[in-house]
Amino acid sequence: MNSGDNPIATLVWTFGLMSLFAVGGANAAIPEMHRIAVDIQHWLTDKQFADIYAISQLSPGPNVLIVTLIGYSVAGIAGALAATLAMCGPTAMLAYCVSRFLARSSQSRWPATIQAALVPLSIGLMGASGLILAQAADRTWVAALMTAAAAALAFATRLNPFWMLLAGGLLGFAGVV
Repeated sequence: MNSGDNPIATLVWTFGLMSLFAVGGANAAIPEMHRIAVDIQHWLTDKQFADIYAISQLSPGPNVLIVTLIGYSVAGIAGALAATLAMCGPTAMLAYCVSRFLARSSQSRWPATIQAALVPLSIGLMGASGLILAQAADRTWVAALMTAAAAALAFATRLNPFWMLLAGGLLGFAGVV
């Protein structure tokens, strides 16, 4: 569908199809959401996408809130509802059918093999999401350096991410980034 079509229909088609490939949750589909919302449909700029992602992560609730905010920015409340239902509906139905099927074949080896194979796929998709968001948000070398430092700190320590978010927010408020 192109951007000349009904925006609600485009949101439903886009997120309905994307939901079936979001192995690991909505955050695993961030690169594709960015590609569609920014590069193809031009619904958002890089900065707007990064801001929407930040708001969705800071808000209480599921990670799928980014879809709701994209839908809202495209077509208001109707767009928010359409995008959210399109992202959640097909996946919920698929998960229900797969769980029923797996419950029937619990003695077989292949369900555990499939689940083990999905782990590296999910990790790779989430890593790609982090890279896309860093590229969208980091406009200066200082911001890129801070992102790299925060990633290294998160990887190497057990520091609560809240403290890194607080430090980033204070540095942003001070005008460093």
